[in-house]
Order: sequence, then C-alpha cells, then structure tokens
Amino acid sequence: MEKILVKADKRPESGKGSARSLRRMGLLPAIVYSDGNSTPIKINGKEMTKLIYSGGGEHALITIELNEDGTKTSEHSVLVKDFQRDPVSEELLHVDFIEISLKKVVKVTVPVVIVKQPAGVKMGGILQYRLREVEVECLPTVIPDRIEVDAEFVEIGNSLHVSDLPVQEGVTLLTNPAEIILLVSSPVAEEAPAEAAGEEAAEPELVKAKGKEGEEQQKEEKKEGEK
Repeated sequence: MEKILVKADKRPESGKGSARSLRRMGLLPAIVYSDGNSTPIKINGKEMTKLIYSGGGEHALITIELNEDGTKTSEHSVLVKDFQRDPVSEELLHVDFIEISLKKVVKVTVPVVIVKQPAGVKMGGILQYRLREVEVECLPTVIPDRIEVDAEFVEIGNSLHVSDLPVQEGVTLLTNPAEIILLVSSPVAEEAPAEAAGEEAAEPELVKAKGKEGEEQQKEEKKEGEK
C-alpha cells in the first residue's frame, strides 16, 4: 500500500475568522482526534483537496508529519473521519482526522470499481448500480485503495453481489454478501402503440357489422309494410 504523507503545523488560533484567514493563504484548518484529545492543525489546502476528491484519500491510511515547534516533528497514522465543503463551490473547508494504531484492525468503507462492462449491457440491457462501496475490516497497513471486480459475466436479468467481490488476504468483508452491487435489466418493450393500432383497426369492422344489421332490419320492416 502506498504511503500517503501529509505535512502539517500546529495552529493555536481557533474560530471562523482564523479559519477564513488560513484558507486565503492556501491552508486548510483541520483537527486530529486521539484518545479523547484533539490537536488543531493546518495543512496544504490544494494537496488535501486533490487527495480527498480523488476518491482514495477518504479511505486511505495517511501519515501526518506534524511540525510542533519549528524544530521537533512527530508522525501520526490517521484516517479521515469527516470533512466539510462549501455546498455551492464545493471548496474543502475543514477536515477531521482520527489517529489509529497500526496494530489494531479498523472498519472502513472502500469503493467498488467495475473494470469490465457486463455482457448484458452489450446485448441492450440497462445497467443499474445499487452499491458503490462496501465496508471492510482489516489492519490499517492493508486497507485496499479500492476493490476491482470483473462484471463481464453479468447477462440480462442477472446481478453481481457482494459475495462476488474478490478480497485480498487479511481483509474481511462486513457488508451483507447478499447485497446487490449492480444488475442488468431487460429493455422496456414498446408494444402499446401496436395494440392501440389493432384496436383502431377493429373499430370500423364493428361499425360496419352494426350497419349491415341495420339494413337487414329495414328490409324486414319494408316487407311487413307491404303485407
């Protein structure tokens, strides 16, 4: 697993005004939570935004190299606990990290990536995604960046389940194996117009039949009048 290193400095300042000032300087306010304690830090905004929005950083093991007083640094193994972003601009505003032990298993969510298109889609079927990530349990050092799966065998009317996912040694899937990752459904058949046309074609026959019946009745009435 690739080691992700993030350099950080402690920040004594707190509050919204201080956070806005940091962002104007290209820095991002963050907090590291560890054993009930919290340490406010500041990190490079562009680097962290790229890391999280790439999809990997949100689930990956990160090593924070913390500059504490200008001469002393310490390393902290962390995971992203949460992050906030602007609802309009999607600018990353704040990140919460949680420090972990490399010797204890953790529960994390991992994205599922489909590497081959289902055969059913090539046959005209409609692809429907139901699950794009799964929960796993493992040591922090073996957290997978993603789980890749070949879905080429999925035909129309079939589906791919969590139980079909390949996992590496040391990783346990916690998501229900029966959960559906994706399915391929049949295309909707457009038979309604043909049925409607058939109904319209039948209508003149009924009218014609009714008209013939009326003519016969008129002939009978004429005969009765001549008698």
